[in-house]
Amino acid sequence: MAIQPLDLQIMFNQLDSVGKTQASQREGLTIQQTLQNLQAQEKTQANIQAVNESPDTGDGAEGVNDRGARSQNGSGRNEKRKNKQKNEETRCSWDPRLGKNVDISG
Repeated sequence: MAIQPLDLQIMFNQLDSVGKTQASQREGLTIQQTLQNLQAQEKTQANIQAVNESPDTGDGAEGVNDRGARSQNGSGRNEKRKNKQKNEETRCSWDPRLGKNVDISG
């Protein structure tokens, strides 16, 4: 099947549109990659600037004043600790004979 001159004229006219389509596809891929890189950079920057909550250090130096007296936060912690111990004692049943008898039959 031979190509007619009229067919060649139509093909040459459409060649520009084919080239533009291919160029826009290539450009779209590069734009998409650039956007993904920017999003990754923004996420990294947000993680760097984020303030993370530090773990609880318990009763440390921050609970004691320079004069050696406990601060208000420290006394509140002591009350919580005492209440926790009372709750634990009420939950457990204690054997009154515990620790008083020694079994030597071995």
